[in-house]
Amino acid sequence: MAASQPFHVRSISLPSRDHPSMLKMEEDLRKLRSFMAQSSLTSLMIVDGLKGLGGLYECIDEVLHLPSSNQHFSSQQQKEWMEVELDGSIRLLELLGTLKDCMQEIKCQIRDQEMALRRQGEAVVKHELHTHILSDKKLRKNIQNCSRSLKHMNGKDALSCTEDKEFDSGKMIESLKEARVLAIHLLQSVSDFLSMLRPKRKASRWPLISKALHKRKVTCKGEHEAAETNDECVPKIKYQLQTFQNSINRLEEGLDFLYRRLIRNRVAVLNFFSL
Repeated sequence: MAASQPFHVRSISLPSRDHPSMLKMEEDLRKLRSFMAQSSLTSLMIVDGLKGLGGLYECIDEVLHLPSSNQHFSSQQQKEWMEVELDGSIRLLELLGTLKDCMQEIKCQIRDQEMALRRQGEAVVKHELHTHILSDKKLRKNIQNCSRSLKHMNGKDALSCTEDKEFDSGKMIESLKEARVLAIHLLQSVSDFLSMLRPKRKASRWPLISKALHKRKVTCKGEHEAAETNDECVPKIKYQLQTFQNSINRLEEGLDFLYRRLIRNRVAVLNFFSL
């Protein structure tokens, strides 16, 4: 009696390259490649990238549901490919969840600082209480661990894509692999952005906060001018905190969008092999 196989041997046909779904998938990939080639990304740009990547996964799902006729995979190839994709998607979902949890904690800290400013005003500036964003060691550690995991994944998945190009694995599979690498890069950008929210005394990445900490004098054309007083700093610090809040809200929205698309893609891959 023949041994049972955990996966069906099935014929996988990708649509011709001029099929609308295939063309859309390739166009989305092209745009994301160009997008990620930029030297630096603002929070708004990261959000656009997250939503664009979510759209790519949605397009890949459409391709998965199309009838097939060209590409053939053995049972073992099906198993290996599905395991790689499912493992990659679960790791991405876990890291997405971690980043979302970190954002919730940062939002709580920002609200605490805003409340302190309303109640204490100048005292908050004097004692630098508003620089305590990301002061929680556990929060900083979670962000750092997330960043390290993403870098590790980036190295492994980049190597996997390079090795897989030694044979024809099909446009759909290549697109899924590339989408995963793009997702890693975007989540790394999110992690880097969150890391920058911690003000530094000597070289702050958020100048409005660092420059507002003390009374100071600046030299301009040989003349010394009096710096802003603490009470003048309070409105600017409130504005800076609100800017943080808005950036976090936008990033959280982008992560939620990608999270939902990744779950749908995971279901689509599972359904693809269960037929």
